[in-house]
Amino acid sequence: MVNQNDIVTELVTLRDYWRYAISRFNAADLSYGHGTTTASDDAAFLILDSLDLPIDALDPFLDARLLMPERRLLAERIEARVTTRKPSAYLTGRSYIQGVRFIVDERVIVPRSHIGEILFAEYLNPQGSNFLPDPMTVESVVDICTGSGCLAVLAAKFMPTATVDAVDLSADALEVAKLNVAAHEVENQVTLFQGDLFQPLEGRTYDLIITNPPYVDHDALEGYPAEFRAEPRMAHDGGEDGLDLVREILRQAPSYLNPHGGMICEIGSGREILEEEFPDLEFIWLETAESQDAVFWISAEALGITD
Repeated sequence: MVNQNDIVTELVTLRDYWRYAISRFNAADLSYGHGTTTASDDAAFLILDSLDLPIDALDPFLDARLLMPERRLLAERIEARVTTRKPSAYLTGRSYIQGVRFIVDERVIVPRSHIGEILFAEYLNPQGSNFLPDPMTVESVVDICTGSGCLAVLAAKFMPTATVDAVDLSADALEVAKLNVAAHEVENQVTLFQGDLFQPLEGRTYDLIITNPPYVDHDALEGYPAEFRAEPRMAHDGGEDGLDLVREILRQAPSYLNPHGGMICEIGSGREILEEEFPDLEFIWLETAESQDAVFWISAEALGITD
């Protein structure tokens, strides 16, 4: 066990704690993937977010001398990251999608959806989206398997005239989503529902369906490192091959889509299986910074919905 008194006495600058955290993380062989990919990035996130500093602005603060309460906080969180192997976002209670902050805890997975990146890329494009509907014409959106509510919140921000429904099976997850809806002041747009996929939405239809369902197969789940096992298993478990919920969403979606609408869905690594099972569906696979086939778009027309 590291002597915390020695740490806070010897380490005085942000640079000191960053270097120390990297060394501890490397020695412990931690795993990443919750918004960071390396020990260096994870250490920077943990330190900057713990101090309520911009998470993308390490350099200006590197040689700042820290107050004793700040040193103790960082020493405690670095130790907790190593000993518990919880994702850093659980230790700070916050996560980010494209710089937008969300509240997180162990009731939800740490937000890291490719769909968030796609929404920003498409809706901040001066030429408009290549496939998503015009945000000013979208009147209704549903986020299936909303978890922390992050994608529902982003949908409300990008489509300010739309009503947004958000569904999750987990009552605990919806409590976190409620906090995020309030924090981003979109309570007038976003309504939360507890239930299994579309079950609580009988009779409703939408211009846009957004979904990032559980899609991890059982073999991958069994090999998860501790950081991923710290998250709710039900938020990862997609069945034997990872696509159980994706299949069900595809089957149900036509009943809940308006003509000229469509669905954006994240599926992980199941493209080949999905295309083989649904050869008549026209999936448009969307490229992100880390993947070329983890997310698809499918139009209402491709799902057989016409005027």
